[in-house]
Amino acid sequence: MSVHTSEISIKVALDENKIPEKLQWSAPDGGVHSEESKAVLLSVWDHKAQEALRIDLWTKDMPLDEMKVFFHQTLTAMADTFQRATSDEKMSDTMRDFCDYFAEKLELTKK
Repeated sequence: MSVHTSEISIKVALDENKIPEKLQWSAPDGGVHSEESKAVLLSVWDHKAQEALRIDLWTKDMPLDEMKVFFHQTLTAMADTFQRATSDEKMSDTMRDFCDYFAEKLELTKK
């Protein structure tokens, strides 16, 4: 049995059409308490069905330019996570090459 459990929560405020207006997330063990966000991408692995389950949320006022940067940073983080999880440096580098291509095509500048 686990000695400690930790909780991460996402609170979604919806408008009358059930469109997200406000997102807040908390991770008390990480020192995060009701922080606002404009977008959340969450993937959960269902080992029984052997498939990824997803929750993709963004507020209706999420700026398009920020969404592009969010996706680029998420893809880059996935390449890093893939390398740590699999030690597959060649594929991780290929993923990073795609991230560079993605940033170039969207004309994103590193800040």
